[in-house]
Amino acid sequence: MDRRPIILTARMGDQEFAYANRLRRAYYPPERNQVDAHITLFRHLPGHCEDKVVAAMRDACREFRAPIAKLADIMKMSGGVALLIESEELRAIRAFIAERFHGLLTQQDQEHPRLHITIQNKVKTDTAKACFAALSAQFEVRPWQITGLQSYRYDEGRWDAPYAQSFRGKHGPFD
Repeated sequence: MDRRPIILTARMGDQEFAYANRLRRAYYPPERNQVDAHITLFRHLPGHCEDKVVAAMRDACREFRAPIAKLADIMKMSGGVALLIESEELRAIRAFIAERFHGLLTQQDQEHPRLHITIQNKVKTDTAKACFAALSAQFEVRPWQITGLQSYRYDEGRWDAPYAQSFRGKHGPFD
């Protein structure tokens, strides 16, 4: 039984991913940047629940269409910068999945998520301020395509063996 924690993310459209990943590669300290740009939905699902995670992903993607989302803002973080994603539909899909893991979620995964893509982290304040200023100068609110869900095994900093599923349902979580 694999006990490595499972990370669950929202998959972005190709253009959105390319844009966010280009920014992440430009601003994230290269010695710490071990994964591509991502939107984390759950940081630590129990490793022994892999079948349950895959089933929840399949059910959510079979039930729901791709959620409506937008790139809403540039967000300051402690020691970094992120792109803020707004999507009540994605939050509702996350809640649909969370129900299946009642009693198994970490404290952090039980909290109301602030959906974001970390572009820079663990840098000095001046470096973060410069990144924030550069990204703010060119920022535009825009639609943000979310195409599915993806899971990873966390292995000492690396994210291994992703499982992916695309949204293909006919309605949204509020229909």
